[in-house]
Amino acid sequence: MPIVEITLIEGYDDDTKRRLTKALHQAVQSVIAAPDEGVTIVAREVPPANYRRGATDRIPGPPLPDAVDVVRQFLERMQARDLEGAKALTADGFEMVFPSGRRFTTFQQLIDWAGPRYRWVKKRFERFDAAPAEDGMAVTCFGTLYGEWPDGTAFEGIRYADWFLLKGGKILRQHVWNDLAETARSG
Repeated sequence: MPIVEITLIEGYDDDTKRRLTKALHQAVQSVIAAPDEGVTIVAREVPPANYRRGATDRIPGPPLPDAVDVVRQFLERMQARDLEGAKALTADGFEMVFPSGRRFTTFQQLIDWAGPRYRWVKKRFERFDAAPAEDGMAVTCFGTLYGEWPDGTAFEGIRYADWFLLKGGKILRQHVWNDLAETARSG
């Protein structure tokens, strides 16, 4: 069974080391059909004085925030209409793509577009999946929507999936898929 060894410069907190070894464990199982108990991850640490690269002493790079935590905070801030707080979690060049391919680069564009579609909408989170992507970290959130139509009628149980791409710990892109339009037409 596979044994993966990594060497880190001393200085990372335990949570960062746990996140890293968990991600390595998942990476192994994405390529090799190994049971959990068959995968061993060993993280060794060396003092900064014992680590040089390019004839230069090195220090640990800062850990990135947990991608799922960033996405959850973003969604919660959007629902609370804390738009400045949500914006703080986005990268330069942030873009949202909604059903029918509608693209937005500001929250105001999204609010203007969504205004005639419903009075308000919120998400019930059922699951978050995170995985490395070629150009960052991908997080997918699944769940259901609930809220009110423009006439005040309540709705709930409408499926959605949001996909996020994070780069450097910030959200660069959000793609949204849901059954809101289908439900509105049939209701």
